[in-house]
Amino acid sequence: MGQYVEAGGVLTYFEVEGEGEPVILLHGGGVGGDTWVAQTAALSQHYLVVVPERRGHGRTPDVDGPVTMELLAADLAAFMDRLEIPQAHLIGWSDGGKVGAWLALARPDLVRKLVLIGAELTRAGQTPATEQLMTPEGLEELAEAFRPQYEAVAPDGPGHFPVVFAKWAEMWRTMPDIDLADLGKLTMPVLVMQGDDDAVRLEHSVEVAKALPDAQLAVVPGTSHGLPLEKPGLVNQLLLDFLADQQTPKLIPGGALDC
Repeated sequence: MGQYVEAGGVLTYFEVEGEGEPVILLHGGGVGGDTWVAQTAALSQHYLVVVPERRGHGRTPDVDGPVTMELLAADLAAFMDRLEIPQAHLIGWSDGGKVGAWLALARPDLVRKLVLIGAELTRAGQTPATEQLMTPEGLEELAEAFRPQYEAVAPDGPGHFPVVFAKWAEMWRTMPDIDLADLGKLTMPVLVMQGDDDAVRLEHSVEVAKALPDAQLAVVPGTSHGLPLEKPGLVNQLLLDFLADQQTPKLIPGGALDC
């Protein structure tokens, strides 16, 4: 069962399952939290799993104005503050991974561990196929792929899809690179994961892992950009192994999520 909370000017829809240390799952661009169904089921046996949907995605209404990664990271910080989550493990897939990386750089105090799944942090990290998706023809293909998922649940109604898609497309086309040298400032453990036929160049993920002080790199064989759905059992085991360190105390105060 999901619920809504107003945080930072966004009426955010989210779902919660399990108990223990908080793990926040950050979905990809153009889709919603439902894409994490296999990971939620596995992780919630050991952790308190929180799955928010970003502005204009899934069941969360859109907000006037453009969208940027910096803004989405600020939305996430406000959401965590509203739910009284002082720190969490962040697992981000595609755009969700980028949001997690931007938040980790801006507010490292909020991030216990970070997982980046299929998330290029620079434009040079894209494969040629990903670059092709930013052409007018590629964006049209993306729009047709994302439209049915949006129209099925969007509180703003199916007619609002062209508005939110235009915002996403502008963000994707103009998104600034993260300076990989800045990753050296991140002291939390980071898992960099991608499929061996992903939308991210393998060389880029290696560069990202090398730039991080405490990083692990996982390349999942036989998978594409949809690896959490394509091989959920293997992905879940990698996530559970990475999160298994229990040296820090649990961080959710009693009743903090009863909002």
